[in-house]
Amino acid sequence: MINQDTIIALATPSGAGAIAIIRLSGKDAIGLVESHFRSISGKTLVKQKTHTIHLGHIIDKNRTIDEVLISIFKNPNSYTGEDVIEISCHGSNYIQQEIIQLFLRKGCRMATAGEFTLRAFLNGKLDLSQAEAVADLISSDNEASHQIAMQQMRGGFSSEIAKLREELLNFASLIELELDFAEEDVEFADRIQFKDLIERIVFVLKRLIDSFAVGNVIKNGIPVAIVGEPNVGKSTLLNALLNEERAIVSDIAGTTRDTIEDEISIGGMGFRFIDTAGIRDTKDVVESIGIKKTFEKIDQAQVVIYLFDALDFKVSSSRFQVEIEKIKNKYPQKPLLVIANKIDKLSEEEIFSLKSKISYVELLSAKTNIGVDTLQEKLLSFVNTGALRNNDTIVTNSRHYDSLLKAFEGIEKVKEGLEFGLSGDLLAIDIRQALYHFGEITGEITNDDLLGNIFANFCIGK
Repeated sequence: MINQDTIIALATPSGAGAIAIIRLSGKDAIGLVESHFRSISGKTLVKQKTHTIHLGHIIDKNRTIDEVLISIFKNPNSYTGEDVIEISCHGSNYIQQEIIQLFLRKGCRMATAGEFTLRAFLNGKLDLSQAEAVADLISSDNEASHQIAMQQMRGGFSSEIAKLREELLNFASLIELELDFAEEDVEFADRIQFKDLIERIVFVLKRLIDSFAVGNVIKNGIPVAIVGEPNVGKSTLLNALLNEERAIVSDIAGTTRDTIEDEISIGGMGFRFIDTAGIRDTKDVVESIGIKKTFEKIDQAQVVIYLFDALDFKVSSSRFQVEIEKIKNKYPQKPLLVIANKIDKLSEEEIFSLKSKISYVELLSAKTNIGVDTLQEKLLSFVNTGALRNNDTIVTNSRHYDSLLKAFEGIEKVKEGLEFGLSGDLLAIDIRQALYHFGEITGEITNDDLLGNIFANFCIGK
């Protein structure tokens, strides 16, 4: 499947900038650039050492396109495992396109999405889970997702899987060997050691599977729905959390008629806040649609913030208490933060009275930022970051999660087979199935469709 042609692509974001990097990879990469490069010091690129940088000009016939820096990475010590050239040129759109078009005319091909990383995988520079981590690293937008992607790209996850697969493969070989000597009734695989290995694999698989719940949230951000009656300060709270005027704020009830979403990082963790339309009975058709969307967003949220006006609570506390109980009963599995807003307008006696009626209430003034820091700390407390602190492996990829579930199912069958004393040939079938799904994760077992689906999500140039 490895193409032998030379590919080219812009490796930096498209558009004008100070510097742009154009990347070539393939057996003719150095020779092609050599034919259109004039070194300031008269160097010949093909004679230069790997991992060196050279100043000169890109020339098209007698026309100088740009002064550039050429970085050389010779195979096999390059990202793709092939000869790689990176051309650092000035960031003009015109210059970028002139250089790319020049080498396309000379026989290069435009790289497809993720093709540089695909070549790295096919040439054994990365396994499949590490290659996928490259895309996660590029898209990481907070400390937690960056840390997980870096750990996976360094091989933390794949090495754990590979070690288990190797041990299981060794036992599988011994059991397969028993089948060749079936008439002699011998056991090459120690069943007690095999049971210990299976127990260890079950433990590790359970931990990895369970980590996906946290990993998926960390990777995609934690959705937090801000709900409550109209005009209680939901949009003001969103603006206070984001530290910008993201949502329209007014004294008119029902100003927010659609959901507004934005993301921030708190303590290195991504949170996606959803400001919803106020919940109330209304005859306004547009507002009714917004309220319907509010309940849809609560369904999708990981955490719910119920915000109420502390001044209104003084007048009619029972109404809010009924609404809080409704949300608790409807969404018993979701963490619920009950927050009294506008507490800067209450006396100490009124605050004491409020807390006596709802002991778990959080006090806040979105307008003056009182209690915003405490709210952020509470939100962080809902996220299990212990695995990150302990540097444990966390699964964030749904493809890996699916393969782990299938591998776990196969291992459970092997475990049952051992307990019931099944023959080696039947055990071997279930072991092969588990090994297959382990191999899917790291890429020992792949097909063109799988690779196409994975690398199609990469950016071009990576």
